[in-house]
Amino acid sequence: MPGRRMEEFEIDRKPTRKPAKQKFYEFLYNEETGAIMGRTPESWGKILIFYAIFYAVLVSLFAICLATFLQQFINPRVPRLQQDYGLIGTSPGLGFRPLPPDVRSTLIWYKGTGYDSYKFWEDQLIDFLSVYKNKGQTAGTGENIFDCRFDSLPPPGKVCDVDIRDLDPCTQENHFSFHKSSPCIFLKLNRIYGWWPDYYNPKELPHDMPEELQSHIRNITNYKEIYANMVWVSCQGETPADKENIGPIRYLPSPGFPGYFYPYNNAEGYLSPLVAVHLVRPKTGIVINIECRAWAKNIKYNRRDRLGVVHFELMIE
Repeated sequence: MPGRRMEEFEIDRKPTRKPAKQKFYEFLYNEETGAIMGRTPESWGKILIFYAIFYAVLVSLFAICLATFLQQFINPRVPRLQQDYGLIGTSPGLGFRPLPPDVRSTLIWYKGTGYDSYKFWEDQLIDFLSVYKNKGQTAGTGENIFDCRFDSLPPPGKVCDVDIRDLDPCTQENHFSFHKSSPCIFLKLNRIYGWWPDYYNPKELPHDMPEELQSHIRNITNYKEIYANMVWVSCQGETPADKENIGPIRYLPSPGFPGYFYPYNNAEGYLSPLVAVHLVRPKTGIVINIECRAWAKNIKYNRRDRLGVVHFELMIE
């Protein structure tokens, strides 16, 4: 219409699409906003500081946990639970060798002088004593072995030597005397980390200790009082008939474990002390029930629960 001004209208236009290459360049660096890869330098700075602190704290916590775990729980030389807190407790048990092939049995049986019959027991002892005879098989031996005596204790890092050469007739060369129907049985105390024996005073020996052992202790301590520092050992038949049938007994090298072997600290090359029990003339053709006991004030004794004592049977046809 005349006189009426024409109004202008804007028409929506479809925005032009930017090429992919341009979008990529703008993602790397946007000139309008100054953003780098979608973030401003200030934003990048904040997020980098956050993650630097986050991972530093995470690594520190992991390192502290790992160090604590390694020191307290995975020390190969020191058990985490000891004595009163461990499964073994504070009173060591007594073990014997050779062991029967059946773990449920404690019977040592063979036919007198027959080699094929006693060979099994001889081989058992040869294998058990191999680390004592060839000390190079044990880590650290040869370098840290010390010739201990009652008045010469091992220095730090050293372990006492266990010499099995002077146990005749309880030696491999002598077939451990099995061939003479007078076998040798080896005793050892079970290891308890940090355990120290509480020795008996020679003037205050327990009334139930065998009189023969009491006499030995008094005689040897009259010569040198320090010889009382022993975990003593005695073996006898369990019943009156067994006591009669067991015959004479010899203990080699002595009836006990010297105190200088303790405490046990799991040092490299440590070998448990041994006592060879030589049954000189046991009666043949009958089962003999034998009980061996370890003597120290802090070794509990209970025959029913087998505390401080070991039981086995001997049968020689």
